[in-house]
This record gives sequence, C-alpha cells and structure tokens, in this order.
Amino acid sequence: MHIAIDASRATIARATGTEHYARELIRALIALNTDDLTLYFRDQPPAALFPASPRVTQRVIPFARAWTHVRFAAELLRGDHDLVWVPAHTLPFALRGRAAVTVHDLGYKHFPQAHPPTQRAYLDLTTRYSAARADVILADSHATSADLTRFYGTPNDKIAVVYPGVDAPAIGDVDSVRAKYNIPARYFLFIGTLQPRKNIARLVRAFARYRSISGNGASPDAVALVLAGGRGWLFDEAWIAGVDGVITTGYIDEADKGALYAGALGLAFPSLYEGFGFPVIEALLCGCPVMCSNTSSLPELAGDAALLVDPLDEDAITAGLARLASDSTLRETLIERGRDQAARFTWER
Repeated sequence: MHIAIDASRATIARATGTEHYARELIRALIALNTDDLTLYFRDQPPAALFPASPRVTQRVIPFARAWTHVRFAAELLRGDHDLVWVPAHTLPFALRGRAAVTVHDLGYKHFPQAHPPTQRAYLDLTTRYSAARADVILADSHATSADLTRFYGTPNDKIAVVYPGVDAPAIGDVDSVRAKYNIPARYFLFIGTLQPRKNIARLVRAFARYRSISGNGASPDAVALVLAGGRGWLFDEAWIAGVDGVITTGYIDEADKGALYAGALGLAFPSLYEGFGFPVIEALLCGCPVMCSNTSSLPELAGDAALLVDPLDEDAITAGLARLASDSTLRETLIERGRDQAARFTWER
C-alpha cells in the first residue's frame, strides 16, 4: 500500500505532544517496512530526522499560508496514493480517496474560553469536517472517542482507539539539572504548557495550603512546586504571584526532562482535561510517583499506578500532595505498578 502522510509537524523545533506523536509514529511506520510512504513537509527536514528506507519518499513543498488546504491538497489531488494520513485533526478540504486522521483531543469543546476565538472556530470547523470525511479516525484515548461521538455524532465503528507510544526520557544527572534550574532537593513537578485547562491556579493554591498545613515552608528543606513549561495563551501571573516555593522554569530542554522526573517527590498533574497525558506515562517510566486527575483520559492511562484526585477539589489536591511527600509505602507501590502500566504504551504497538 502507498500511504501519503502529512509530516509537516515533525519539523517543528519546540515539539509539543502533537508534534512528538507525528514524528515518532512515522518513525515506527518506517521501521515496520511494510508500506510505501510519501512524507510531505512544509520545511526542509533535518537529514537524520527519519531513518533511511528505500520505501520512503520525502517531498518538501513550501508554502507560506494555508499549506494544508492549498499546497498539500494540490499534491494529493495529483498523487497516486491509496490512503492519506494526517496526524493532527485537519484533513485538506479538497481531497480524493481514502483518508485517516488522528484526533488527539477536543479540549476546545470542554474549555472554549482557553482558546482565542479564531483558533477555536478553526479547530471546530476542521475537526468536524475531518471526522465526517475520514474513513477511519485514530483517537488517542477512549475519552477522545467518546467526545467525537458526543459532539459530532461520529459512529463508534469509525473510530479506532490507538494509544500513542511513550518513550522513556533519558535520566541524566539529577543534581546538575536541579542546579541548572535552581531547584531544591525536594519538589513536586508539573510539566506542560501553563494554560487554564492545566488547572495551574488551583494546583498552586493547593500547594500553598500544603506548605501551610505541613509547616514545611519554614524548613531548610522546604518542598517546592516546579512548573516546567512555557506560558500559554491566557496565562495569568496572578496564579503564582506571592506564593513561596513556586518555581517556573520556562520551556525546558528535552534532555533535562528525565532527570526532573527522577528527582521529584512526584508528578502533580491535576489537569482539567487531557486527550492523552504524555507526562503521566513519562513519569511512570522514570520511576516518579504520579498524582493526576480522575477525569478525561487520565484514569485509563494511569490505571492503578497513580493517585487519582478530583481536579476541582483543592482539598483533595492538597491531600494528594501530602501523601506523595510523606507516604513512602504509597510511593513505592505506585512506582512498582507504574513500570507495568507504562509498558503498555509503545510506538510498535
């Protein structure tokens, strides 16, 4: 079979979960060596981005604006592929033949206020169209599958729940990485874009309450809360203003991620909505205990290997932080269970 693939996201330098998904799943498809693949890029890819294969053709088709619906669409209309796969929501409006599309999440439906109006309108239009036009939809989780049916009436038999793979981050020298970001020895870790649906304000308030109740704030080995990630749209400085022990690192180097997980008391991830929460599985792979929300995709990803809390309940989040910091038996249990749970999420599968 000849598969045409939108590989444009694979060249983005500061990759988020969607870009990482596109890059790694394409690599896994190349490794299978069972189909002819044509990869379409908007920008020139690095020479070693994908492994060399006689079954893979790379085409760079630059275009300034509306690349998907103009330049990519034109190439597909005159191509000889059997199937086109787009790994991120948006199929070209002009498209012939069979098509597959990955829908990662419908967060803009749950939290419309967290997206600029024009972005929200575009996401709704293109995802609605793609869900109707595609022959098969790859959903990152059962939560996303249910959302497609709820919001767009997509038939269940058209959706395949295909979990992304998750690579274990390399664990470097924990002490040197802590020094690089000026992080103390004991800390809770959040990794992700700092935006409203990540529940940052409530997490910080719960952390402040934990420090107050535990009396830990006055201690020489006071526990910190490290918020590792760039500031997203609608980030509000008031979320963290005046709260002792909160450290914002900005966007972190990928090479440092494993050490941050490995050195943490635990991952604090009470996100309001996730189509697939990569940090949860990455933390499990690094032996980092996890506290995460009991909503959206997170319970199905974490299984019994995480401490689940109501993300709307500050008291529950505070109690979860306290348990991660003080209950060594719980930590050991979660770490042990986490290895087995995380092993389910491979790109080969």
